[in-house]
Amino acid sequence: MNSIISTLFLKNIRSYLNFPVASLPGYLQSEVNDYLSDYPLTQHVDVYLYDINGTMRGKRLSVESLFTLSKGCYFPLSVYSMDQKGKVSCHSPAQPLHDEPDHLCLPVPGTLRPSPQDPLHTAQILLTMTDNHQAPCQLEPRVILQNVLSRFHQHGLYPVVAPEIEFYLSSPQPEDIRGQGCFNMENSTARSAVFNDLEQLAQVQQIPLTGIVAEAESGQFELNLKHSSRILEACDNVLALRRLTRYVAEKKGLKANFMAKPYSLQSGNGLHFHFSLQDVHGENVFASSADELNSMMRLCIAGQLALMPASVAILAPGVNAFRRLRKNLDEPLFNSWGYNNRSAALRIPCSDEGNRRIEYRLAGADANPYLVVATILTGMLYGLECFDEHDLADPQNAAPALPLFQQQAIEQFAQCQYLTDSLGHAFSQQWIACKLSELAWFESIVTEEESTLS
Repeated sequence: MNSIISTLFLKNIRSYLNFPVASLPGYLQSEVNDYLSDYPLTQHVDVYLYDINGTMRGKRLSVESLFTLSKGCYFPLSVYSMDQKGKVSCHSPAQPLHDEPDHLCLPVPGTLRPSPQDPLHTAQILLTMTDNHQAPCQLEPRVILQNVLSRFHQHGLYPVVAPEIEFYLSSPQPEDIRGQGCFNMENSTARSAVFNDLEQLAQVQQIPLTGIVAEAESGQFELNLKHSSRILEACDNVLALRRLTRYVAEKKGLKANFMAKPYSLQSGNGLHFHFSLQDVHGENVFASSADELNSMMRLCIAGQLALMPASVAILAPGVNAFRRLRKNLDEPLFNSWGYNNRSAALRIPCSDEGNRRIEYRLAGADANPYLVVATILTGMLYGLECFDEHDLADPQNAAPALPLFQQQAIEQFAQCQYLTDSLGHAFSQQWIACKLSELAWFESIVTEEESTLS
């Protein structure tokens, strides 16, 4: 069934199959028809959501389901109450689950793509959940980001973002990889094979991967995605690329590790976002001469710094992520801003006037990109909506004191009404309950190291 004759036969025969194509809305009918024309051997479709930790949750359906998917399918609301182990253990008093009710989920236009595991036979499509009134579910991270973006649009501003994702690529066998260094282009045969397959499959999945860069640590690399004004799609691509990288590495006998701090004595993995803002004419409102911040940029930086202590609870979603954020138990690794300074939480990269932007470097590589971007943008809104340009202090002298432990971060997040209101009261309560539950579980564990001290 893999011959050219079989493929052409299937392309023609689909028009005679009894699929209810007429029931599809225009956008989905066209998308499904185009997809099956390109992938006529498709047998299944994976429908999925991303939970609050950015983990894919879904199920596999027959390919015929694509033609009725416009009516939606159902997933329990508890998808957004799952901890990092997939256990529903964090019910929020603000959003009780009442026996895990099912909610209608609808396909997201433009997300029908081949599955990385079996692109010829399996498709995948992202869903979005609705509430009891068929409105967007306010616990869904993608919806939360969409709500924040709509506030920018009300101001006539349109964010542009370019993600960068760091990870370690390791082998079960010891390797001599000393002296790699940043931008080193010499890689083992196995790693080169991973990168070649990753680039090819990223293209198949329509992920705009623009570069794979070696970092200073041995075995650490960075994935660069093209800058885009399609913010939701950019975050979709971050999660799809993490999943794809893990799959390709495993297929080649390697492991891709996106943990924020996988090794005690080596640098952690970050999820960096380059941000700028455009006006209704597509002009960059951050545009300014070198070594000078215009008022829009100063307001946005000031707002991000002011909300940064509370933001850490979202940007560092687990105990491990805090190990990346501190030099020691009482000093943060990132908490300031600077020109072309990679040790700063907010870095102003080298660029010409029209490409002036802010790079936000605080989030760990394992954080949920929808929530990270929603949190970063909320900081920018805080500066634009709450600060007066004429009374603005020099941000150089405004480096905030950041929480260095998860409990502290959760407490500061809970007390920051502007941020919790922006992300949504129900979600914020759910996030706090979930993270406190995970932290309690972690602190209940007696480690092997502790046992050696007794």
